[in-house]
Amino acid sequence: MSEALNGSGTTTGEVAGAWLDGGWKAPFGDAIMRTLATPKRMLVRGEGCRVWDVDGNEYLDFLAGIAVNALGHGHPALVEAVSAQVATLAHVSNYFSTPSQLQLAQRLREITGAGERGRVLFGNSGAEANEAAFKLARLNKGQHGRKTRVLALHNAFHGRTMGSLALTGKPPMREAFEPLPGGVEHIDSTIEALEAAIDDRVAALFVEPIKGEAGVLDLPEGFLRRARELTEQHHALLIIDEIQTGVGRTGRWFAYQHEGILPDAVTVAKGMAGGVPIGALVTFGWASDLFTQGQHGSTFGGNPLATAAGNAVLAEIERSDLVGNAARRGEELKQIIRSFDSPLIGDVRGHGLLIGIGLTDGEAHRLSDAALAGGLIVNAPNESSIRLAPPLIVGDAELAEFRDRFGRALASL
Repeated sequence: MSEALNGSGTTTGEVAGAWLDGGWKAPFGDAIMRTLATPKRMLVRGEGCRVWDVDGNEYLDFLAGIAVNALGHGHPALVEAVSAQVATLAHVSNYFSTPSQLQLAQRLREITGAGERGRVLFGNSGAEANEAAFKLARLNKGQHGRKTRVLALHNAFHGRTMGSLALTGKPPMREAFEPLPGGVEHIDSTIEALEAAIDDRVAALFVEPIKGEAGVLDLPEGFLRRARELTEQHHALLIIDEIQTGVGRTGRWFAYQHEGILPDAVTVAKGMAGGVPIGALVTFGWASDLFTQGQHGSTFGGNPLATAAGNAVLAEIERSDLVGNAARRGEELKQIIRSFDSPLIGDVRGHGLLIGIGLTDGEAHRLSDAALAGGLIVNAPNESSIRLAPPLIVGDAELAEFRDRFGRALASL
């Protein structure tokens, strides 16, 4: 393994030398909050679609930090943008604006389709973006009395803060923290349930276009289009959570664009800044007039460092047609998965480079562990699903290597 220099001029090997052969696991268990299980590896550097651990082992990264590292690792466009920005301004607070903040806001208005009536509220994560969207929903008072209902979907995931957790349709995640903010009702992901639930008391409907944490589950055909019709009819906000699916991940800038609709608001994070923490709520049309001065804010939201990173990432995605690459490579990746002669492989789900593999038994964690042992990073969000979300830069060589490494993992079970 070639050695990378850190800021002090020493190599990563020298810095991490005390942590070889798993020597970091006990310090991790002592120092890090127990909300996290002990990780399987300690990583020290990355390049393109590959990462290396403290022991020098190399891995093909087909998770990309859970759909975050859109440009892979160490991409020059991101490195140069962040380096230049941190040398001038890293933070100024929301009492001031910066060129990178306004530039990124304009980019988001364009790629989301929000246009000139759209507005952007920056935060630092997907959960924060969904918190802001929840508050937006509360501001939709309605023309004929207060709107008290907020709808979300069973088995959907919107975050772990109190408001975003209230929206999350996974009871085991919620139970320890109840009572959560009220007024949220969870419904089945069917058009029939949608039609039965929406009325004039509904302030907003929250939707993940693909349920990533549930194993990359697609919504039924026509669900989003019918949701748009019903929310417009009842003057409810259609809020689409594109934290995981957005920024080119599904082969369009945003997953709702596959359906030819526009929401009233969309939440964005993960891949937008390629690994630098950021989040955003983008509003459309009349929804852009709901928030007024002082009703929401964030000390770090829209800071020049994160927004410079966002501009660099979005510009590179556009310059290199990585949205188109996600669409093409995603279809190729699905064909590779379907070509495996394994009784473990069931259905193949998702769009672009967000792919779920449904397994015929409960071996997902064993399979992901076997893949990791063979130098491939994938994810098992539950016992019956494998999630793939490689960097948007993935190409022929990486797909061929995935075929070999994942095939060996399958054969080992």
